Amino acid sequence: MSRFDWWTRTVVSRMRGKGRDAGAGFVEYAGLMIIIAGIFTLIDGLGLDGLISNAILNAVNDVIGG
Repeated sequence: MSRFDWWTRTVVSRMRGKGRDAGAGFVEYAGLMIIIAGIFTLIDGLGLDGLISNAILNAVNDVIGG
C-alpha cells in the first residue's frame, strides 16, 4: 500500500468512521463566538467604536464620491 492510499484511507475513516470529530463543529463555533465577543468588548472598552465608525464612513464616502 502506498503512502497516498494509507493517507486516503485514514482521512476517510476519520471523516466517516467511529473516530470522527462529531462535536468539533460546536466547539469551534463556540470558540469563534468567544473571540468575536472579546474583540467587541475590547473595542468598546478602549473607546475605539467612534474612531472605527468615522474611518468606515470616510472610506465609503471616498468610494462613492460623497
